[in-house]
Amino acid sequence: MTLPLLKYSASSQNQRVNGFEIPGDDQPRIFSTALLLDTQEIETLILAAYRRIFNEQQLLACHRDRFLESQLRSSQISVREFVRGLLLSDSFRRLNYECSNNYRFVEMCVQRVLGRQVYDQKETLAWSIVLATEGIQGFVDALLSSDEYMDNFGDDTVPYQRRRILPQQSMGELPFERMPRYGQAHLDTLKALGNDFSGDRILGDGLPPEGLQKLAAVITVAGAVVLTSGIVAVILSWFGWVKI
Repeated sequence: MTLPLLKYSASSQNQRVNGFEIPGDDQPRIFSTALLLDTQEIETLILAAYRRIFNEQQLLACHRDRFLESQLRSSQISVREFVRGLLLSDSFRRLNYECSNNYRFVEMCVQRVLGRQVYDQKETLAWSIVLATEGIQGFVDALLSSDEYMDNFGDDTVPYQRRRILPQQSMGELPFERMPRYGQAHLDTLKALGNDFSGDRILGDGLPPEGLQKLAAVITVAGAVVLTSGIVAVILSWFGWVKI
């Protein structure tokens, strides 16, 4: 028996109110097959979908699904089905699901699929229960079939970060593409292994002892002398002055 999605309150977020900004470069560009697109525009739409789902850190050719792309180009599947295929791909599972806990994975998917931040911990818990009981496929299907997704993106539009600009601030929110895929738990694990991610690190921390540095310098100079001598010998052999 499938558990119903827990109820959670939709707190005030920027995308939930109407905006009156003057359109500019910071406004999200909308990619949709609802318009008649030529070949180049379809390729741009495909890249936009990869950027949205895989983020900037994972945009590699090896993660592309050529079969899905071919189906989208020939209109055999919709943009929503293409996004579903990317979310259920082995690359996405390996790079995002298997290396994160359920809470962090839910946050990433809400950002990338619904185009907003999670409202609160109750929403994170609600979607985490869906992920734990129905698996990643059931979770993805629930997100893509939700009223929020269909009302904002439908079958034809690539998801985007909705209303990122905050007019009352000098700078808007960072795009989700620049957010790290690891949560605080993974960061704590890296710190426990001895990694230092603080912003006030002194240049030179972690260098080898002074004696070892001097030995390395001597070896480097000796290697340079030997290499230079070999080059000179080869040049002199060209003129017959020495034999090698």
